Amino acid sequence: MRIGVISDTHRIISSIERLEDEIKGLDVLIHLGDNVEDVPIIQKHYKGEIINVKGNCDFATSTPNDLVREICGKKIFLTHGHRYGVKENLSKLRYKALETGASIVLYGHSHIAKIDYEEGIWYINPGSASLPRDGARSYAIISIDEEVIEPKIIRF
Repeated sequence: MRIGVISDTHRIISSIERLEDEIKGLDVLIHLGDNVEDVPIIQKHYKGEIINVKGNCDFATSTPNDLVREICGKKIFLTHGHRYGVKENLSKLRYKALETGASIVLYGHSHIAKIDYEEGIWYINPGSASLPRDGARSYAIISIDEEVIEPKIIRF
């Protein structure tokens, strides 16, 4: 199973179009907000399942703030991150991960790609596909093969 994770596309269509070839072979694509209005544009390039949550720049939408999904036998907590203070630290996110029983936590908001592994939980921020604050546009790929979870950041 290959899961793609993007965040903070911010209605910059050229960045979404640059991902077209990258996302074709994925089993699932997750968008972590800012801007959920980009999901219909992404659907023109990706025909698989897209799961999304809204971010702090998404207004008047019925898209949820957070989701817990089980994919390939792994519980995954999805959030944009602004409600958990992720720009300061991950402590509130850790409590939420423990509360939900998640083995993978996906978050955005900071525009900085990062992967952490603590106490059996993966914390993955794909960075920003459009407006990076760490030098390069990025997204994440998570490969799940039975019990092995292998996340990586892809810069483009």
